[in-house]
Amino acid sequence: MPQITIYTDGAASGNPGPGGYGVVLISGPHRKELSEGFRLTTNNRMELLAVIIGLAALRVEGSDVTVYSDSRYVVDAVEKGWVFTWERNRFKKKKNPDLWRQFLVLYRRHRVRFVWVKGHAAVPENERCDQLAVAAYKGANLQIDEYYETVERLEE
Repeated sequence: MPQITIYTDGAASGNPGPGGYGVVLISGPHRKELSEGFRLTTNNRMELLAVIIGLAALRVEGSDVTVYSDSRYVVDAVEKGWVFTWERNRFKKKKNPDLWRQFLVLYRRHRVRFVWVKGHAAVPENERCDQLAVAAYKGANLQIDEYYETVERLEE
């Protein structure tokens, strides 16, 4: 099975505010960068969406994947098993249930392990993801984070 490394980062200017994600996928000699910006969202949504986009880009099911993220929210939720408890409780009173549900479907298609990296600590690929995320939310044609704008924001 392919060995895949995914670096991810999410960013928001204000929280909420315009936001974006950046993803770098590496497999052997292959490298792919992905990013997108949204007009109104949160940093945590972008951190989680970056992981979702990275996993969704994988073509071979059952891949061995290492995800590097500077998001304690994402890394701890998975590595400490919190998200599985949230799922059993139908995400009651939890933020971002739409994204966590998407994540779990993709997560279960592969063998995924998470590694937390300190943000803005000269980890080259993490820095690149941050650059992609910031450029994405500063760009034109920002997408609408529909769940956040229509459901979650109203619950805050």
